[in-house]
Amino acid sequence: MMNPRTLNLFLFLLLLWVAWYSLGTGSSPVSVSSGLWDWWSASGSNEALIIGEIRLPRTLLALMVGAALGLSGAALQGLLRNPLADPGLVGASQGAALGAALVFYFGFFSALGALATAVAGLLGAVIALLLMLMLAGSGRPALVILAGLAISTLAGAALAVVLNYAPNPYAMQELVFWLLGSVSNRGMDSLTILFPALVIGSVLIWRQRHLLAALSLGEQVAESMGLSVARGSRLTVLGAACLVGAAVSVAGNIGFVGLLVPHIVRPWVGHRPDHLLIPSMLSGAILVCVADIIVRLLPPGQELKLGVLTSLIGAPLFIWLVWKERRQWL
Repeated sequence: MMNPRTLNLFLFLLLLWVAWYSLGTGSSPVSVSSGLWDWWSASGSNEALIIGEIRLPRTLLALMVGAALGLSGAALQGLLRNPLADPGLVGASQGAALGAALVFYFGFFSALGALATAVAGLLGAVIALLLMLMLAGSGRPALVILAGLAISTLAGAALAVVLNYAPNPYAMQELVFWLLGSVSNRGMDSLTILFPALVIGSVLIWRQRHLLAALSLGEQVAESMGLSVARGSRLTVLGAACLVGAAVSVAGNIGFVGLLVPHIVRPWVGHRPDHLLIPSMLSGAILVCVADIIVRLLPPGQELKLGVLTSLIGAPLFIWLVWKERRQWL
């Protein structure tokens, strides 16, 4: 176990290094410091164009999406007291994807402009999580996962219906590629959607950190400490839905980050759910940014989508966790 402040400082410095490396990674070699300075001073040089218009939005988006998924995964695992809880496994990601896809095809919330997909993704994630909690009832670990899989299946079926009625093959291809997850070809406007949701969701979850710590001892202990389990659970679910909904609406479905990151960090914080939040947020940002760098370093050609790479990394871990936890399920 490390001192929480030391761990957070180490992860923050690592995040800065990864972000700097990401800005310098690409087909055209440019000086990161010169490019940033030219972009900031609006000089209009090629370095400013490459760094400011292409690599900076992509890097910031990867960091924010990873932070949102890492924090939401840590919060859901602490709330449900289940190490297998993940935004994708409890239906939040699929619900958000369905909500955003409905906006693409049917133009819901058109009055909101660029915020329409984010609002629809948020609503989809909230509805999916609430349905999962209602279906799980008392919240036995096995039942929570089964309820999450049921909601994921339902959202996946509804998403298949949307794809089936796509107005043309190009629209279907666009949505399928978007669902695979990516942070490429996004601009600063995507950050204006994700950043407020990241702040609101993080604040909602951070204010419930004492409840998450108390829940590790049981709901009765948490209630005896004067904490409202029902109200705190709703706020935590709303915070997680806010993070996942906004992340999926701008970057598609990037799976297993919320599952993978807390398991990597948990031994460093003494398995305390409240100490897990900030390290998971920073580690999620680092993981997604590193995965995006790997995608860019692959041989040129058809780009491997970011969500595909995280699934290739996360799926074997999920299998290992199921194997490890199987005795508790029997």
